[in-house]
Amino acid sequence: MDVVLSRMASASFSPSIFHFSSAQSSISPFRSFALPPSRRRISSSLLGSMAADRTMAVAGTESSTQEEKQEERIVLPTNESSETLLRIRHTCAHVMAMAVQKIFKDSKVTVGPWIDNGFFYDFDMDPLTDRDLKRIKKEMDRIIRRNLPLVREEVSRDEARKRIMAINEPYKLEILDGIKEEPITIYHIGNEWWDLCAGPHVESTGKMNKNAIELESVAGAYWRGDESKPMLQRIYGTAWENEEQLKAYIHFKEEAKRRDHRRLGQDLDLFSIQDGAGGGLVFWHPKGATVRHIIEESWRKVHIQHDYQFLYTPHVAKADLWKISGHLDFYKENMFDQMDIEDELYQLRPMNCPYHILFYKRKRQSYRDLPIRVAELGTVYRYELSGSLHGLFRVRGFTQDDAHIFCLDSQIKDEISGVLGLTEEILLQFGFKKYEVNLSTRPEKSVGTDDVWEKATNALRDALDDKGWAYQIDDGGGAFYGPKIDIKIEDALGRKWQCSTVQVDFNLPERFDLSYIDSNSEKKKPIMIHRAVLGSLERFFGILIENYAGDFPLWIAPIQARVLPVTDSEVKYCSEIVSKLKSVGIRADLCHGERLPKLIRNAEKQKIPLMAVVGPKEHENETVTIRSRFCGELGTMSIEDFILKIQLAVENRTFL
Repeated sequence: MDVVLSRMASASFSPSIFHFSSAQSSISPFRSFALPPSRRRISSSLLGSMAADRTMAVAGTESSTQEEKQEERIVLPTNESSETLLRIRHTCAHVMAMAVQKIFKDSKVTVGPWIDNGFFYDFDMDPLTDRDLKRIKKEMDRIIRRNLPLVREEVSRDEARKRIMAINEPYKLEILDGIKEEPITIYHIGNEWWDLCAGPHVESTGKMNKNAIELESVAGAYWRGDESKPMLQRIYGTAWENEEQLKAYIHFKEEAKRRDHRRLGQDLDLFSIQDGAGGGLVFWHPKGATVRHIIEESWRKVHIQHDYQFLYTPHVAKADLWKISGHLDFYKENMFDQMDIEDELYQLRPMNCPYHILFYKRKRQSYRDLPIRVAELGTVYRYELSGSLHGLFRVRGFTQDDAHIFCLDSQIKDEISGVLGLTEEILLQFGFKKYEVNLSTRPEKSVGTDDVWEKATNALRDALDDKGWAYQIDDGGGAFYGPKIDIKIEDALGRKWQCSTVQVDFNLPERFDLSYIDSNSEKKKPIMIHRAVLGSLERFFGILIENYAGDFPLWIAPIQARVLPVTDSEVKYCSEIVSKLKSVGIRADLCHGERLPKLIRNAEKQKIPLMAVVGPKEHENETVTIRSRFCGELGTMSIEDFILKIQLAVENRTFL
């Protein structure tokens, strides 16, 4: 599937960043967000659709839930929704650069744009520390208090070059050479500092609230994102219209940190990336592998219902295969080096498409055979720079939930509609109800006739219209071989993640000379549809971990129930309970050898949904006393009733 070939891009990442920091996320998520409990109770809407699906508050009290719903929410604007905020952030970048150069006289400036949650600026200078950031922020505060005007000036290209050379700013000369428009515009802060800039900015520095601005982090970034060029110091900051917004944003960051899948993956023993094996190669631990198995089985079940056939294909192939597909020409930098095997070159697969094409091509196909739908959980390998690797979100080996449909022109719309229905069905199972949908149309560089492009684009549009989904047009954002639909899912914090995609392809059927025999016994080329729902299992698992903060719903939880004996006398009976639960497919374990309060605390830390406590009375009556992470105490019940409740909750995808 070509969609993930662009380094599994997500809004969370910036390819030029050498070192990832959670503060650098460029996700633009915000609709509403509340302040922390110390200042204001968090609104129940904070947890989005995830919390809405739960029938009880985590705290277990209905009154607190109602109180949360009534609390005021902070609406965080975006650059798109607030021109004022965009101007503030752009001006903050300039003020920060001015402050840096006041403190560090030898520093050289490069670029300083606004970003989704704030701004950054890159400097050629010695490495910075947290103490340096505090000094810079104090100097920024002084500049803001002075209420210096921001003045726009138009100059000729020669005059701009002359001024840049006078202050010895080599990077600005390179930037100037890249500006095609005339005249050149410059923005001055008072009469003390200036920068090449097109704007916009606030009228004066005093228009910004210094208490709504924070410098967040510093990271290394190559000039122009090129490893062969100098390493710069990139300072990230965030800026808002008022202090309340900043406080809400800080709490958002704290919540995102609490949900970080890398930390939770270690704390809950779900997965690891071992230095001995290499970066970006994921080890699924038993509990993580259990969740993966659940995801895969759910995925397979839905695909069987939608008439897909499953494939398993090799991890390597002759390099010529990737030459025919065009990947060696277009995506070589994303592929690992080739291997010489008995004087033939082989290649680790970067995607599964050519394999599925070979499956189609293995025999003569008739129009009566179409559509042919094939699907595979296929592991692929992509070369990623070590500095860009990030937990499960950016790896070097990952498994795509890949599928390809070979169909007639007349079947495109129905097949796309089927894919959208399947996508919705799978995403809903995992609690994702909110999407951002984009329809990407023909780019300037493309293959295929206007007629075919129009037919394919109309089929995608009609399928979306029939589905009733709102969508945006990404004009010229399609692949070179065809238009596509991209779906971003929204998680519990409002962040959007690119997962699902549907792409129409005319290129590969042409390159591989695919054909079918039509009703007139003539050879025709099929249309090929690429599609993925989860994107990759690794990345989707990371999204799931962060969406649920590791608190998986009962049907996904790797351990659904833990049986806890009060004393050693109940251990044997508890073992029998565990065996009985396992015999009906419930994932249960037994933990003993410590005092009951510690056993309960350990189960809570491991985020196990259900605890079955067994003391002398329960032993005597052949019952268990149940404690739920989501519902609190459920009381004492028979083993049979306990099993029935779990099975019902799993079937209905509810919490217990």
